[in-house]
Amino acid sequence: MDAKWWQKAVVYQVYPQSYQDSNGDGIGDLAGLTQRLPYIKKLGADVIWLNPIYESPNKDNGYDIANYRKIQTAYGTMADFDHLLQRAHELGLKILMDLVVNHTSDQNDWFQESKKAKDNKYRDYYIWRDAKDGKEPNNWGSFFSGPAWTFDPTTQQYYLHLFAPGQPDLNWENPVVRNAVWDIMRFWLNKGVDGFRMDVINLISKPEGLPDGQKSKGAVYGDASSIVADGARLNEFLQEMNKQVISKYDMMTVGEMPSSTPQDAIKYTGLQAKELNMVFQFEHVGLAGNPDPRLGKWHDQPVKLVDLKHALSRWQTALDGKGWNSLYWNNHDQPRAVSRFANDQPQYRVKAAKMLGTTLHMMQGTPYIFEGEELGETNVHYTKLSQYEDLESLNAYEEFVNKEKIVDSQTMLNYLSHMSRDNARTPMQWDDSAHAGFTKGQPWFAVNPNYTEINVKNALADPDSVFYYYQKLIALRHSHELIVLGNYEELDADDAEVFAYKRHYQGQMLLVMSNFTDHDVKRDYGQDQAKQLLIGNYADDQGTTLRPYESKVYFF
Repeated sequence: MDAKWWQKAVVYQVYPQSYQDSNGDGIGDLAGLTQRLPYIKKLGADVIWLNPIYESPNKDNGYDIANYRKIQTAYGTMADFDHLLQRAHELGLKILMDLVVNHTSDQNDWFQESKKAKDNKYRDYYIWRDAKDGKEPNNWGSFFSGPAWTFDPTTQQYYLHLFAPGQPDLNWENPVVRNAVWDIMRFWLNKGVDGFRMDVINLISKPEGLPDGQKSKGAVYGDASSIVADGARLNEFLQEMNKQVISKYDMMTVGEMPSSTPQDAIKYTGLQAKELNMVFQFEHVGLAGNPDPRLGKWHDQPVKLVDLKHALSRWQTALDGKGWNSLYWNNHDQPRAVSRFANDQPQYRVKAAKMLGTTLHMMQGTPYIFEGEELGETNVHYTKLSQYEDLESLNAYEEFVNKEKIVDSQTMLNYLSHMSRDNARTPMQWDDSAHAGFTKGQPWFAVNPNYTEINVKNALADPDSVFYYYQKLIALRHSHELIVLGNYEELDADDAEVFAYKRHYQGQMLLVMSNFTDHDVKRDYGQDQAKQLLIGNYADDQGTTLRPYESKVYFF
């Protein structure tokens, strides 16, 4: 089997406003990213996934798009983008854009027209409904807290927004909307971009009649996600997208799909499905949920390794030979991996970050590295609400502490410290100068105080750094078909301390062993019979002994 280029690739995700500021206004920009392309090339990544860079009022950090064909002024101009794309391609790097088409901004011209009158030609671009018994059309709650409907006095109807009120959902039942999306995709592909990451793409097919969602005990709103995710026409819409656009370009596609199962993903990414290349699933990052279902993702409990192994192994096994996995620990919507899944204390952080990298990069699928992960960057561990910027975090505090009074202030602050998206959004830590070398001005968001120790300058000067370890992991994937294509065999699923698995391909085998604890353990998987130790995060190999956060990969 010949692997496609996107199967062999490693993706590096850039959150533009936090990556590199070039003009001193405190906001990362395209010119700053262009300056840093050689760094990404040095790491060994093949593809850069750019979070949204389109014109936006920034109510949700760019995921509320006002104009899909214009660059956000703070990021630069279209000429800056063209230069970035040209320079990336010269270096052999591909660019993956973020396609956000479940919803737009309420400042988008389509919505501004849509809200003017019921007979406006753009009215049916969005989902408008009459009140029901003097209230919202159904009981759905927004993913960002509060109701999923907002009343518009001009036309005396409600519009649907699964996220913030400033993010009205598009009506994908309307073929004119779908054709408008295909045109947006063609606009960027014809410029030369290499594909799209598609934001919450499995929410675009809404159920007929928009029925109420189930309510958890004590919940104010019904659960929209279980009704909206993976809707009846999703496959049809994605197949149409493929036929009209994707099939006509040599491109990469990844769909963000909360709530999707492996069986769903096979339908979307199957080799015969003619839809997408791969999906982002959420099972492993949705673990350790709060015992109170009203609180959803908000908790500060450590993830149980057995649950983590089950989630990742389930996807590895189910998609083998049928679909394709995206491999990730963190992104702009998730806290820092080493803080969440391992140990960010100074004595363990470097070993733990390398261990996580090994565990993920040896699996089948396309790995994604979020900016700073290759340095072992950590959560910022805020202690005050005033330190947060993220809309989801602030809304959750308001709902659960002030309105519903489900938890007290300190408990919620603990949850935010552990799980807030702001942990991932602090500026990139380039060096130990003021503001970590991110900007010569005042940064839009405070830099993590540990930047004087954890930064690119220090990493590049230390041959034993997390950076150079990730560089080796990427090089191994590029040189071994076994790592790309081999099937997956989980070992000892109930082991609460060690994550071990094998990969098999054409008579070759890998054995991967990772100790997720801060103490020595002993495990014997016949590693003494291996031809070589391919990579490990300690300088020596003590055979059956795995030291704290030790990870080893053996080749047979």
